Amino acid sequence: MAATEHTTNGVHTTKTFTHQLLTGRWFMLFASSLIMSVAGATYMFGLYSNQIKTSLSYDQTTLNLLSFFKDLGANVGVISGLINEITPPWVVLTTGIIMNFFGYFMIWLSVTKKIHTPKIWQMCLYICIGANSQTFANTGALVTCVKNFPHSRGSVLGLLKGYVGLSGAIITQIYHTLYYSDNNDNTQSLILLIAWLPAAISFLFLPTIRILKLDSIQQKEHKVFYHLLYISLGLASFLMILIIVQNKFTFSKIEYLGDGGVVIFLLLLPLVVVFREEFKSNSLLKDDTSISQLKVVVADVPSQNVSINEREVEASINSDKKVSCLRTIFKPPNRGEDYTILQALFSIDMLILFLATTFGVGGTLTAIDNLGQIGHSLGYPSKSTTTFVSLVSIWNYLGRVASGYISEILLTKYKIPRPYLLTFVMLLSCVGHILIALGVSNSLYFASVIIGFCFGAQWPLMFAIISEIFGLKYYSTLYNFGAVASPVGSYIFNVRVAGNLYDKEALKQLEAKGFSRQEGKDLTCVGVECYRMAFIIITASTLIGCFFSLILVFRTRRFYKDIYGKYRAELEEAEVEMRNVKSGDVLFESEENRGAMLGVAGDSRSPRP
Repeated sequence: MAATEHTTNGVHTTKTFTHQLLTGRWFMLFASSLIMSVAGATYMFGLYSNQIKTSLSYDQTTLNLLSFFKDLGANVGVISGLINEITPPWVVLTTGIIMNFFGYFMIWLSVTKKIHTPKIWQMCLYICIGANSQTFANTGALVTCVKNFPHSRGSVLGLLKGYVGLSGAIITQIYHTLYYSDNNDNTQSLILLIAWLPAAISFLFLPTIRILKLDSIQQKEHKVFYHLLYISLGLASFLMILIIVQNKFTFSKIEYLGDGGVVIFLLLLPLVVVFREEFKSNSLLKDDTSISQLKVVVADVPSQNVSINEREVEASINSDKKVSCLRTIFKPPNRGEDYTILQALFSIDMLILFLATTFGVGGTLTAIDNLGQIGHSLGYPSKSTTTFVSLVSIWNYLGRVASGYISEILLTKYKIPRPYLLTFVMLLSCVGHILIALGVSNSLYFASVIIGFCFGAQWPLMFAIISEIFGLKYYSTLYNFGAVASPVGSYIFNVRVAGNLYDKEALKQLEAKGFSRQEGKDLTCVGVECYRMAFIIITASTLIGCFFSLILVFRTRRFYKDIYGKYRAELEEAEVEMRNVKSGDVLFESEENRGAMLGVAGDSRSPRP
């Protein structure tokens, strides 16, 4: 009988721990990392863009227009942000699932000629819908994680946005594993994979992603994030070595299967960290119960002791409700407090950040989207295109992780504002643009590394700056508004500058050979001059972005001196409370709370019984 009872208790304990594991915020972070690891298909446009161009007979300007709508969809996430303000995250993720599958599946049907050739506006619509699903994944998973880990937002953004940057290389390896062919040029199957894989992963973790109520006592999280960082660095290193080896040798199907298995193992390895953290939390369950009981008693303070303050707060809330939000647009709160959406959108800080990002991200995104055509014009073999895209993907990841973690360290330890790092990253990207403009032999490999790193590094910095200056209350919407700068920059530099200058140079070369565009010849440009002027213009524009970023540095330098002081005070207080509870002592924040705890009516300063 006792053995049966012991077994029943063991099963119950196992079920309780399993439920705690699957519903905890660390498992939610793991699920979000998997969703993010397949959410960056828009960065793989260089791999399948030539397939679209040849199958549908597009010129470069038309292809760049398609690329612009891809960037527009990938970054205009205001709708997903607004939806997330009023619905739980699973609604946002479900919408993203439907959009991802529909958009890319229609592109696959068009390229494989399974449907009638669509018009250009239809293709633009398909790729815009498919790419827009990325914003729903970001809003549903990443924004939710930031709210669940408010004390480590830089690390969260760096880690998860890092997985987004790494997703291009991850999907490429899964593509080689599932759709192996002798010529490794089955890019039609790659489009199909992009259609179903992200949708399937998001659907699998729908119940996991949600806003959790934070405990008043927060454990130190930075060590856990470093362990997760080390695992992701191992994944990035493996992919980097794999790309180099695959570029030198021809792999068989068995070898691709083995590589895919290692990639999947490294993606699942963070589960070990998640299990360990939840096991630690489970061992402290009794202490947590004592603390929660302590809080309940403290909350039952007699009303006469706090009625005056409550009336003052209630009066101030009622007075705020009477003021129209339109009247407070140009009367924002102090930096770091919760802005309304309109207050943030009309603030000078948001305008400066938007302009800096437009000039900074727009140029790097143009380089990434045109890597295939740049490599072809400079005479690189077609096999190198996959290498360029994979290099961009991995260094995109490293840029995101490095900027997230390093900026957090520099901010907390040395009070260095994040806008300083944003300025430095933009300045570094100019080196990559100059390498492309010069067209030096084999320099495109180095340019891919620099541009991939700088493109990735800008995102966590921008999103963290938005969360710190404007608060987290409406972060879902403001996060997505900041991303709108990317398609604006992409349209200016990709379509209007790079696309037009490429076609003009290609037309000159075509006419020099005695042909005309009307004879059905493709506009293909060969030589350094195809992109030289475009990237000289992009370099100059990026320097303008650096100037705007410096303005933001000077405006916010005082604000960043002690931005996390409030959070550090909360953590220190929680740690003291935890130590006192574990030692058997009770810590009272004030004499009034001591009196309330002891059930003393009237004067709380009466002596202990």
